[in-house]
Amino acid sequence: MHRGRGRPRRANFGSPLSTDTKTPAVSDWDIHAHQDKELVKGLGLTSATMLVMGSMIGSGIFIVSSEISREVDSPALLIGAWLVTGFMTIVGALSYGELAAMMPRAGGQYVYLREALGPLWGFLYGWTLFLVIQTGTIAAVGVAFGKFLGIFLPSISSSNWIVHFWKVPPIHIGPMVLGNMDVGLNTQNFVAILVVVALSVINVFGLKTGALIQNIFTFAKVSALLGLGLVGLFIGRNAQAVAANFGNFWHNAGLSAQHAVQVGVGGPIVMVGTLTILAVAQTGSLFSADAWNNVTFTAAEVKNPNRNLPLSLALGTGVVITLYLACNFVYLNVLPLDGVANGATIFERGIKYASEERIGTAVMTQMFGSTGGLLMAFAILLSSFGCDNGLILAGARVYYAMAKDGLFFRSVAKLHPKYKTPAVSLMVQMVWTCVLCVSGSYGQLLDYIVFAVLVFYILTIVGLFVLRRTRPNAERPYRAIGYPVLPAVYIVMALFIDVVLLRYKPQFTWPGLIIVLLGIPVYFLWSRRTGDTLTSA
Repeated sequence: MHRGRGRPRRANFGSPLSTDTKTPAVSDWDIHAHQDKELVKGLGLTSATMLVMGSMIGSGIFIVSSEISREVDSPALLIGAWLVTGFMTIVGALSYGELAAMMPRAGGQYVYLREALGPLWGFLYGWTLFLVIQTGTIAAVGVAFGKFLGIFLPSISSSNWIVHFWKVPPIHIGPMVLGNMDVGLNTQNFVAILVVVALSVINVFGLKTGALIQNIFTFAKVSALLGLGLVGLFIGRNAQAVAANFGNFWHNAGLSAQHAVQVGVGGPIVMVGTLTILAVAQTGSLFSADAWNNVTFTAAEVKNPNRNLPLSLALGTGVVITLYLACNFVYLNVLPLDGVANGATIFERGIKYASEERIGTAVMTQMFGSTGGLLMAFAILLSSFGCDNGLILAGARVYYAMAKDGLFFRSVAKLHPKYKTPAVSLMVQMVWTCVLCVSGSYGQLLDYIVFAVLVFYILTIVGLFVLRRTRPNAERPYRAIGYPVLPAVYIVMALFIDVVLLRYKPQFTWPGLIIVLLGIPVYFLWSRRTGDTLTSA
């Protein structure tokens, strides 16, 4: 339901509509509460937790440690980078738990930003989520599925073109390089499109169907990660790698140590301190641990959300971060951190120069030969498929919530008459994701979003402080653990990382910031088009 031209403006928290100071303010989540009742509450604690874990675990954990190792050049700092990511992820989840239990509405983070900071900020998040964050991630994970399927079926390849439209030349803008991608349909992104279409259609046929697929694949990939951890730590240890890594564990890890960073694309090499290099390394590890917030998008469909949402966030992020840390210890137990780029063997290349950065596959191959590599490739196929399902299921709920507010196509607010799922939203998300697959631009888009994602996490946790002040008497079934200290520490750490990325990785940050800012005129145009007064009171 859209708010019409004649409706009163949304009351600001702490500014009651009546003169009775005891009457609580009316908020959008109160106004729209009845709308979410159309959705089916089909997610219990297990399914919600599986959605958290399944959305987090994709292919990143099996790849990004190679690049992080080259950046930090230290076994201790490799673990340190993941510890920073783990701390921030869990603190973020514990903070979001309060907002989720307080406002268990479809759209999750979009709703929190809308309620705490105003509808413009909610729209900018939803705009960026649709344009880049969610759809770009779905596309990239789908292509990763195709890439690893190509290990079993060599005809599936990014170079095996079905239709090749053109090669976009590199466009240099300051420290950034835009373009430089192939546009067309190859067998690899065709597989990605098939996966996206299949999962989008499946999720139309009821939340429980999508949740069942999510549970099965999440259980499988968590088991695979756990198996890798146990085998690597207790069976596949390599004495030479252990001596090289743990005998010199703190190499280059002191606060006074200097690390080389290239500023931008083709820019100068500068030396930075240990804290700065850990911030730079977060582009890989934070992205690999991202999407834990997706369960909040489905909040209206979670049973007993006041309990299950905070609990699923805490359990899901805690389990995944523990597994991620265990995997990195496995890497250090099996292969040396240092290596040679053109080494003849997996061991000689080490963690830094694993073939195509597929460190997970390299470790399994080192332990068990080619059979191990095939097993890891199969595990990554399961991981990618399950991850895409969770992202598709959750993302559609945000655009549905935006459409309810008149900030997206009206038809996106329609539910399937029989299955009560946001079918139109799923289809719109599917179409744009497929466009990104064919465009070849999703890889660059994902590089650009780490900064933007962190900005919205900061704003949402700032919203936690705002709502504590403006709506002190609101029902809070769960209160953020460690408030206000831990959320404040998160904000400071995230701001530091964003400032560092703006300075040293401008090719990743400024495009993402531009994408967010482009949403401002779109917001006002859309507000005018719908005739809705959406500016906060």
